[in-house]
Amino acid sequence: MSRPFQPLQSAIRVSLLGTALALAPVTSMVGAAFAAAPMVKTQAPGFYRMMLGDFEVTAISDGTVKLPMKDLLTNTTPAKVDAALKRAAIAYPIETAVNAYLINTGSKLVLIDTGAAGLFGPTLGNLLTNLKAPGYQPEQIDEIYITHMHADHVGGLMTSGAGAAIAFPNATLRIDKADTDYWLSEANMNAAPADGKGFFQGAMASVNPYVAAGKLKTFEGGVELVPGIRSQATHGHTAGHSVYIVESKGEKLVLWGDLMHVAAVQFENPAVTIKFDSDVKAAAKERVKAYADAAKGGYIVGVSHISFPGLGRVRANAGGKGYSWIPVNYSSLK
Repeated sequence: MSRPFQPLQSAIRVSLLGTALALAPVTSMVGAAFAAAPMVKTQAPGFYRMMLGDFEVTAISDGTVKLPMKDLLTNTTPAKVDAALKRAAIAYPIETAVNAYLINTGSKLVLIDTGAAGLFGPTLGNLLTNLKAPGYQPEQIDEIYITHMHADHVGGLMTSGAGAAIAFPNATLRIDKADTDYWLSEANMNAAPADGKGFFQGAMASVNPYVAAGKLKTFEGGVELVPGIRSQATHGHTAGHSVYIVESKGEKLVLWGDLMHVAAVQFENPAVTIKFDSDVKAAAKERVKAYADAAKGGYIVGVSHISFPGLGRVRANAGGKGYSWIPVNYSSLK
């Protein structure tokens, strides 16, 4: 009995075999390409934008630094710190963010803090790179407002390495006079213990070139610095620690500086302080007041040492037992 379809079936088998043989090298190459892909182990450029009324706010990362907070936090115990970190699933030592904030008011570019540059180890010092990533140049910055004169906030005023120069040549530098009077004093540095002199040296190296260039303009307490941005005294962490209040079209952002170091610990207990506080009692008082006001007001807070971009709101926990941090919802700005 004849099989009329046998030639067709044979042709199909031959065609399929040829296709399989043709694809075999391609499949092998695809698998090999994926297997050989290198790990990159870097993050995207460290900037994040949000709108605040008519103002554009850009959070800028200077990087992160691992800190032994169980040894640094005070008015608590290492065991309590360890327990809080475990509840928040945070590894130790704590990889601590260093954030700065750029405010575009439409007429002014205002930078709040400048990161560390080369004053705080090799994992920081990325502010200039991450400022340029969203399209800005250091020469465009009109004003710089410093929350306080610790190295991780003023170091970026100067470029790093040999031949260090003013990083923001066209900017006016604004700092609370109480901080400049303290940190730029040779007498205070000479009276400081050996392990405290470096704080003065870093502050002087970062700020004195601006003094020499006539670019430092101090203020005292609460002052409107440009329309929509004003300072507020929160002295304690340092002699002239200040926060900056940014408002546009009924929306509000408060930039806290070092009113917060470890969210997992200090939101549970705002009375926790740190060895870097100049006046421990005053610093604790300012933190307690700031957290309560943020929870009551519902405005956005920008925090130097909360995980990048460090923008969110504070919510009071039930029963008055501390606070919770609610990060801003990611927006594509479209």
